[in-house]
Amino acid sequence: MRRLLPALCCLLLALAGPVAAQPGNPGVARPGAGAQPAPPGANRILAVVNGDVITQAEVNSRARLFALNTGVAASAEALQRLQPQVLRLLVDERLRIQEVQRRRIPVSDQDVAEALAEIEARNGLSRGALVAQMRNAGIQPRVLYDQLRVQIGWGRLLRQVLGPQAEISDAEVQAALAARRAEQNRAEYLVGEIFIPVDDPRQEAEVGRFMEDVLAQLRRGVAFPIVATQFSQAQSAVQGGLLGWVPLSQLDPEVAAVVERMPNGAISNPIRVAGGFQIVTVRGRRDGSGQVSGAGPGIATMLSIRQAFLPFETRLDPQAPTEQQRATLERAQRLQATLRGCEQMEALPRAGNRPVDPGPVRLEAVNPPPLRQLLASLPLGRASQPIVSPDGILLIMVCSREQRRMEEGEGASPLSPEAIRQQILRERVEVISRQLLRELRRRGVIEIRA
Repeated sequence: MRRLLPALCCLLLALAGPVAAQPGNPGVARPGAGAQPAPPGANRILAVVNGDVITQAEVNSRARLFALNTGVAASAEALQRLQPQVLRLLVDERLRIQEVQRRRIPVSDQDVAEALAEIEARNGLSRGALVAQMRNAGIQPRVLYDQLRVQIGWGRLLRQVLGPQAEISDAEVQAALAARRAEQNRAEYLVGEIFIPVDDPRQEAEVGRFMEDVLAQLRRGVAFPIVATQFSQAQSAVQGGLLGWVPLSQLDPEVAAVVERMPNGAISNPIRVAGGFQIVTVRGRRDGSGQVSGAGPGIATMLSIRQAFLPFETRLDPQAPTEQQRATLERAQRLQATLRGCEQMEALPRAGNRPVDPGPVRLEAVNPPPLRQLLASLPLGRASQPIVSPDGILLIMVCSREQRRMEEGEGASPLSPEAIRQQILRERVEVISRQLLRELRRRGVIEIRA
């Protein structure tokens, strides 16, 4: 979706009347929101980690970042409910970055900028669009920069700690391949996970309540990979929680018993496993003959779409739209009501350098979820409702949908040597990460004041 209109994460997908601000929607631009004065108590210290303080403002900012990514309204009640787990995540991040700095592992501003650019490209955003969204939602970009710096540095630290273990020998790969082929007659499942550890039994009830909140958001339609990336403490969070194709024998027994009964697309209740809680989702399954069901790498819904962009002369201020912006919206609404067929969409005059045909689109890979839902439900040959961004209005039309198996090269074969090599490496990194973080918590001087 990289060639679709930039800034789709903050689009208003069902604008029926004049352009207007939407109270409580963090995705709608609110000029000046980033300059609002800090609320009372923002500088209150909630925790001290080896002498480094974590303030109320930091916790609120991270909670708002989660709300922005998921489309949840950042109400005072929601922020308060997220605070205990967000604080715990920030404590762990502080421990990680302190260890990264102690070992003098470099993470440059350029590294962070490249990671940010990759996130924007992966979500179809133009350069700088994500930072603009954050500022409009009252979130300082430093919140995301710090999170990326920790992730980059911790990944490099783990590779350093692994040393020679990071090199997976051909013999190990072949042994793992033989074991997997011996299980080929068994069912395999394409599983995603969100894992939150419980290191202190006194925290179990608190973590359990947080997992229930996470589950509620997932069942309201928040994308599983977004929540996994934000909150999961497993290394699979880097892949949006995706574990890949696994037989039941590779899952915790408690999880395997649930996964075996789950239909494709379902999300489990929180499951108590050794070391914490897990929420899992099953994206696909295949039987011993290799027959695949679900929306995993084996089967994809491919779309052919067309788009028309109507630009604004000036950047949209939702509080005070110009006459040209109102007129552009009215034109878009007329086109939406009258356009029939992709040929008519292609015949419209072009504006700017946005292509009418952005190329094949895989439905399962589209983000944010509201856009994916729109493309999934839009009748063929009918234009979408006007989609408003700060720069203009977009109309999208789906020309065709087809289910097809992914061709060679579009995704690694689940039993390819490289896929097995990466799986072994992820498992080793996961073990080292959990061990090292437990050791840092044990050695650290952590004072919680919240």
